[in-house]
Amino acid sequence: MKTLDSIPTNKIERASKLVSTGIKVGGNYIRYYGEKIMKGEEAKSKLNENNAKDIYNGLKELKGSALKVAQMLSMEKNLLPQAYVEQFGLAQFSVPPLSAALVKKTIRKYLGADPEVIFDTFATQSENAASIGQVHRATKEGKKLAVKIQYPGVANSISSDLALIKPIALKMFNLKGKDTAKYFKEVEDKLLEETDYLQELENSEYVSNRAAKIPNLKFPSYYPEWTTSKTLTMDWMEGVHLSEFVEGEEEGQDVRNRLGQTLWDFYMFQIHGLKKVQADPHPGNFMVDDERNLVAIDFGCMKSIPEDFYHPYFELSNKENIEDVVQFDALLRELEILLPTDSEEEVSYFTALFQRMMRLFTLPFHDTKFDFSSTKFWEDISTLSKDFAGDSQLRKMNGNRGSKHFIYINRTFFGLYHLLHDLKAEIHTEAFKQYL
Repeated sequence: MKTLDSIPTNKIERASKLVSTGIKVGGNYIRYYGEKIMKGEEAKSKLNENNAKDIYNGLKELKGSALKVAQMLSMEKNLLPQAYVEQFGLAQFSVPPLSAALVKKTIRKYLGADPEVIFDTFATQSENAASIGQVHRATKEGKKLAVKIQYPGVANSISSDLALIKPIALKMFNLKGKDTAKYFKEVEDKLLEETDYLQELENSEYVSNRAAKIPNLKFPSYYPEWTTSKTLTMDWMEGVHLSEFVEGEEEGQDVRNRLGQTLWDFYMFQIHGLKKVQADPHPGNFMVDDERNLVAIDFGCMKSIPEDFYHPYFELSNKENIEDVVQFDALLRELEILLPTDSEEEVSYFTALFQRMMRLFTLPFHDTKFDFSSTKFWEDISTLSKDFAGDSQLRKMNGNRGSKHFIYINRTFFGLYHLLHDLKAEIHTEAFKQYL
């Protein structure tokens, strides 16, 4: 794979790269308009495929927050066309790594010496290059290690990257007006936290120590002596990424159910026990070892859940509250879904919309068992997404709805649901309570 000797770090360089990508996308549309009369849906599919590839190819050389947002969107399988989901999903695994010279330079800068001096062995070829950093194999005194190094300039470019992609996000999520600032600030703050590997070290040790009681769940050990704000060293964990595991056909349903149960218990323990959760449930952040344990390997993105959000949010998942007109209205207002400035039409519309959403998305909480392989559940989610996408009334209304905390908490649940669906797991929804 091609390696990078440098990454554009200033605003002008990064903007220029996005402009050149935009020109390619414009060319794709010109070809599409010339072909759509003759080829119809085939031409639209080709347009999506070409655009997805061109956008991803532009972002993967920028790395950083622009690529991270693409990775986040890849989890929204019901929001984007499949071509975008597939291409953006590569952001977790398939991006060009830093060259050996730049790797050594980064290690020297942050750990004070060449990698071969610090470690007994160090592979300058990365094992995994993603949006914010890449991972290298190393050994020290018999220990097999994973050394994560951050791409140069990532933290400094977050604000400018978000400014560049803001117009796209505003249109995609129908956001309007000055109130959008709180949502972008939430994303910016989380991305900045992900660029601080000392914070990730603290997160990792905190969660792994407290969740150690959950069976079939493993964590690496971490090494503060070889960790800085831009480097993170942990045990090398053997196994396959969850995305590879779920593609296999040889595993029995009992193994899939056990992994799914561990995943569910782990997330519910964090949410209800720690009030702090790993908010990036991407298949690349979990592995399955030879003994079929679930291995959690990334705690860069953690979301704290304040009490004044936690209580109404989970009250909203209560089946009785969804059907209670007065209580449902009160919860929607507490969570900033209904606003004091709303007209009667807006109150009526958004109440009905969120009632429909909650009846569907909270189904796993309405019984002691839930089968995430349910075809009907996912067909209903797909139908709901298509209905919203084609709703002309929704597009006319201000999409600035809900507390800023929804962004990462909803992302956590959607990501978790998708992982459990990929595992085709049936889980006991209340089993996690024994670990609280």
